[in-house]
Amino acid sequence: MAGKIGRTELTLPGGENVSAMAPVIVSASRSTDIPAFFAKSFMEKLRRGWTTWVNPFNRAVSYVSFKNTKAIVFWTKNPGPMLKYLPEIDAMGISYYFQYTLNNYEKEGFEPHVLPLPKRIEIFKELSEQIGPERVIWRADPLIIVPGLPVRDLCARIWELSKALKGLTRKLVFSFVDVEAYRKVSNNLIKTGLWTKADVLSAQPGAAQREEIASDLAKIRDAWHEKGWDFALATCAEGVDLSRYGIEHNRCIDGELMARIFKDNQKLMGYLNSFRKPRQNDLFSGGEAAEFDYKKFKDPGQRAECGCVLSKDIGMYNTCSHGCVYCYANTSDEAVKRKLAELRALEENAVLGGTVIPSAKI
Repeated sequence: MAGKIGRTELTLPGGENVSAMAPVIVSASRSTDIPAFFAKSFMEKLRRGWTTWVNPFNRAVSYVSFKNTKAIVFWTKNPGPMLKYLPEIDAMGISYYFQYTLNNYEKEGFEPHVLPLPKRIEIFKELSEQIGPERVIWRADPLIIVPGLPVRDLCARIWELSKALKGLTRKLVFSFVDVEAYRKVSNNLIKTGLWTKADVLSAQPGAAQREEIASDLAKIRDAWHEKGWDFALATCAEGVDLSRYGIEHNRCIDGELMARIFKDNQKLMGYLNSFRKPRQNDLFSGGEAAEFDYKKFKDPGQRAECGCVLSKDIGMYNTCSHGCVYCYANTSDEAVKRKLAELRALEENAVLGGTVIPSAKI
């Protein structure tokens, strides 16, 4: 049986008592870029101790307490605005690491509002030097095939990026763009003018192309190994088995990584250990910790191919201003503009209850 997020009672500023989710691990966020666009607001809510969250499917409003939070996973294309707050998060006793998406689609314009590539590389270096390479996961995500950008050239760009990131990370995570699963992705790709409805599926690498990409990325990894820099390769939410290339299935919200690098966070360790399988007496175990019971620890809110462990994502769809054409979290640029204007109005009227989420007064 899958695990469940705990709950607590929360007293709102007006004195009302409400029930709130109280996650130990917070995801910030798959649904929007909180470090890039909402760092200040996020910190205000973290200090306050709670936020609100709106279910994207039924619009039900929930409260999220940070009372028990001991780990945060940040997802971003620009962690720069968050850097100055990291010492404060450290002082709160909260551990964290970053999933940093760094692609080179400047020629194609797939990410129209991200910072220029040299600046993103510079921030990657600054973040890695501040918190350590094991806490900065490089994401080449998603991988897209278009006329003028075949597999060979796409992987050559990743090779060039790896030269700039040498020693700054310990893992490269990648995924293949999923056009079939998200109609909004298909529509936004067509709007770029690079595809028609008839050929939009060409953006999604086929079986042979996935094999070619995996082989090329493995060669990049092995070339760096010979030069003294080791990093793992992993896929995100992909069903394809690429283990013959030494490529694993990733857990982006990763209990094993947390257990390895946050050993001094005793409360987090106690929580993680509650999901370990009971160990039978074994004279040859060497005292190693039992493995996680991922049936119990898997996040039930994510798709079957996702390996993430239990966490609470606090983001909101249609609030990221990067404008990436492949984004499943934004319906359109117009929807983002409407939602951000709505949130600004709520904030001006002092009724914004969440990090990027309007309160129940919406």
